[in-house]
Amino acid sequence: MKKPQLLFTLIILLLSSNCVHRIQDEGIKLHRIRTDSVKEIREFFTWSPDRLPVVCAHRGGSRKGYPENCIETFENTLKNVYALIEVDPRYTKDSVMVLMHDPTLERTTNGKGRVSDYTLAELKELRLKDPEGNITGYRIPTLEEALLWAKSKTILILDRKDVPLKDRVRFITEHKAEAYVMVIAYTLDEIKECYRLNPDIMMEVFIPDAKQVSNFEVNNVPWANVTGFVSHNLITDTTIFDLIHGKGVKCIVGSSRNHDISYSRGQIKDPEELSEKYRKMILSGADIIEADLAIEAGMAISDFQKRDKSGSAFLKY
Repeated sequence: MKKPQLLFTLIILLLSSNCVHRIQDEGIKLHRIRTDSVKEIREFFTWSPDRLPVVCAHRGGSRKGYPENCIETFENTLKNVYALIEVDPRYTKDSVMVLMHDPTLERTTNGKGRVSDYTLAELKELRLKDPEGNITGYRIPTLEEALLWAKSKTILILDRKDVPLKDRVRFITEHKAEAYVMVIAYTLDEIKECYRLNPDIMMEVFIPDAKQVSNFEVNNVPWANVTGFVSHNLITDTTIFDLIHGKGVKCIVGSSRNHDISYSRGQIKDPEELSEKYRKMILSGADIIEADLAIEAGMAISDFQKRDKSGSAFLKY
């Protein structure tokens, strides 16, 4: 990278970091999930019969006025509910990790082309769109900005996109963020690689059936290092929950491809009907709902978040 370009990038990062700190210093009351050590994040994801259910805000919980993968959207979600935050890192042309789900810019920004064809400074000139396509005043955040914001507020879950697992692990390790940042590992090889590189990092892993439970057993990776994503579909055979819970592991089920999309399309018209569907997901055995409509899901299950539940000590408000 040429020196002038490097200097400009550093200036952008500094200014953006200052903006993040200003957000942190506003004293906004948030529903915080606070884990301050590796021991505590493992405790949070350990299943017990009196477990504490929560939501995971898919791409941060976008809605009208609030774009996906945007720090201001994360903040809006936590103003309303307790939530983990799932995000999507991608590399810029100058090798900075930014948050962007798509490889291209058109759907979620006022830019055009591939994310990887732009430098960070160029991407910072763009503005993010909300789910309805409205251009907002919000900018594309870097992963580092999201990490600075998230500390003592929530747990970030890093998807893969075009950032290899080893790079995500290195990022967490360098920032000493094992207590509140975890990775999604898609294969048994990735699970083993993550554990080899840094055994303190928690993983979200895909365990849809009994076969995958057995496959994980031969990994020599402790069950305490993972939480299990069961399915994007609604679960009809709930015995998978029993198998995973038997390992002391919490289960995640996605609502983005079923209840959320049905509500957005008007197929579910009554908000209370939607709330009841989220509650049924928890009652059937799910511990964490990964939702696009994170605020709606979080409010629906708030009655399950009693102060005597296992894990409730990590909830701060």
